Amino acid sequence: MIEIEDKKNCCGCHACFNICPQNAILMIEDENGFKIPKIDKRLCVNCGLCEKVCPIIKDVKIENEPEAYAMYNIDEQNRKNSSSGGIFSLLSKEILHLNGVVFGAKFNDKFEVEHDFIENEESLYMFMSSKYVQSTIGDNYKKVKDFLENGRYVLFSGTPCQIEGLKAFLNKDYARLYTQDIICHGVPSPMVWKKYLEYREEKDGKKPQEINFRNKEKGWKEYETYFKYNDGEYRKNHKNDYFMNTFLSNLCLRESCYDCKFKKKNRISDITLGDFWGIDKVISNFSDNKGVSLVIVNSIKGKELFEKIKCKCKFEKTDLNEAIKYNPSMIKSSEKPKNRKVFLERIKSESFELITKQYVSKKSIIKRIKIKVKNILSN
Repeated sequence: MIEIEDKKNCCGCHACFNICPQNAILMIEDENGFKIPKIDKRLCVNCGLCEKVCPIIKDVKIENEPEAYAMYNIDEQNRKNSSSGGIFSLLSKEILHLNGVVFGAKFNDKFEVEHDFIENEESLYMFMSSKYVQSTIGDNYKKVKDFLENGRYVLFSGTPCQIEGLKAFLNKDYARLYTQDIICHGVPSPMVWKKYLEYREEKDGKKPQEINFRNKEKGWKEYETYFKYNDGEYRKNHKNDYFMNTFLSNLCLRESCYDCKFKKKNRISDITLGDFWGIDKVISNFSDNKGVSLVIVNSIKGKELFEKIKCKCKFEKTDLNEAIKYNPSMIKSSEKPKNRKVFLERIKSESFELITKQYVSKKSIIKRIKIKVKNILSN
């Protein structure tokens, strides 16, 4: 089996896996739980398609004029159930109303994160709210192509690298394809997430029925990690939850996330969504602590979707560069901690709580805040 030597050159998008005509590529978990491609030399015919579709190798440059908006859904319940402003659900409903298909990330029955598709509004809840684990794409790019070739409308929601992987795989424009990416901090390890689930089950003595990384009952800015059980619940402010500590301290991100090739203003997606952090400084009358989305329209098709949903939203156009000041993850990679390697090694066999307390110190949190402030001031 042949595998990638330098893991920073693989974002795990699955484009190569989907394109291989010989099924010679397998996506195998590495020692940290991230899926990487491995090529079976016995099946490979050296067609070179895997390299042609790799979005890191392609390094696509886009020339467009993105427009930025502060925006939130005026349906209060929908907004409450969403991570930020409730815009994704509106985009999805527009496609579903056209007898279309929506692809997004969901939990499976083991609370692993994977991509899937839906064809009705009743199933939309599975894709709502953020999931801070790298999702498994599987063969969903092939499914997207099948739907498009059969004349269906498709909305594909994913990380920037997943959208570029999909576009490279398709290798042509489809009038009925709409893509939506996110302002991505970086994707956490499925292995670390699994270890945290095991820790929670041992700590709480029960299996969860529902998990939400962004419960907003106490507000958008002070969101909580939430586990619902048959006979109780676990909820903790994101600043104090052990898994969120590892994520926000960059300890468990994929290697490629520390030098991300997809963090840029000019994107291949039709629409980019994110939390509009700093909204109180940019547009103060939007700051009600219920969640506001930063919506960036990147294309003509993105503008078409925006025009269709804006009547269901409160929105205001804003300066993109001003918005990025408070949302530097749009264009800047997360800093790689010096102790990431030893953290990932120890978390496999030692106490999740103990290791997190040891590596996520107050100093590291203060350092992260200083870096964020530095990024804001440098823009």
